[in-house]
Amino acid sequence: MSSRKELSGVNSVKTQVRGWLYLLPALLFLGAFMVYPLIDVFVYSFEEGFNSASQTSFGTGFYNYMYVLRDPYFIKAVKNTFILVIITVPVSTGLSLLISLGLSSIQKFRNWFQTIFFLPYVTNTLAVGLVFMILFRKTPYTDGLVNLILGKFGVSPIDFIDGPYWAKMMVLSIYVIWIVMPFKILILTSAIASVPEVYYKSAKIDGASSWRVFWRITLPVISPMIFYLVITGFIGAFKAYSDAVAIFGVNLNAADMNTIVGYVYDMLYGDGGGYPSYASAAAIILFAIVLTITVINLIVSRKATDNT
Repeated sequence: MSSRKELSGVNSVKTQVRGWLYLLPALLFLGAFMVYPLIDVFVYSFEEGFNSASQTSFGTGFYNYMYVLRDPYFIKAVKNTFILVIITVPVSTGLSLLISLGLSSIQKFRNWFQTIFFLPYVTNTLAVGLVFMILFRKTPYTDGLVNLILGKFGVSPIDFIDGPYWAKMMVLSIYVIWIVMPFKILILTSAIASVPEVYYKSAKIDGASSWRVFWRITLPVISPMIFYLVITGFIGAFKAYSDAVAIFGVNLNAADMNTIVGYVYDMLYGDGGGYPSYASAAAIILFAIVLTITVINLIVSRKATDNT
């Protein structure tokens, strides 16, 4: 009996060692390209006057954070990012849910419609941005297709690309929503399809309305996927940069449409570049914001799941 236990213990240890060996390449990769850079950036954020060439600084402290938090360009970038997050995450998630429900309720041409809705996800980001810019840009030769449509309703031409702030933010929000919706539609359509059919049959026997079926059956079952999309949506929106570049070009400060990630890039490589300490401080602030919102979302989603 004891020999069997010893043999079982040896096999268990061997299994654990084998598992860790399988994980070793991934752990080394994560350590080299994620953990170490994060620690490095955290250290740089406290080094005042850090010089990339000589790898020297003249002190340590919180000056970099104080500078970044007082920088009007950073404050503007934070404002733009938060507005983008507040608009795009709920709107894209809500529209994706509606479209997914519509796709799940039809049989004919369902695959065809799914392919159409998924096309923006596999299209080059900059190419889509160029199309949006052409649609909305007002030039000396044309007011753009969108303005032509608005003119049919008596609306004066609007310069969406170089004009008012609200117009530019609207275009960027529409662009981001257009880009992220295909992935959300794919996830939600799969989640709705995984709801056990027996639930719907029972509701039909009880004579429940479509709205009650959705509210009492579909929504609670797919709620984990919805919360997952909300969390990843927040993270993705806070990291937005290429979306704005695709429409307004690389000089986002001139367009008044910079984001936090764009600010970090400018501090490293832009016209005012060469300040890795400031860029590191801004990156850590972004990391803290995303981490805080993610934790809040996880707490809310856990409570909502427990209640259902």
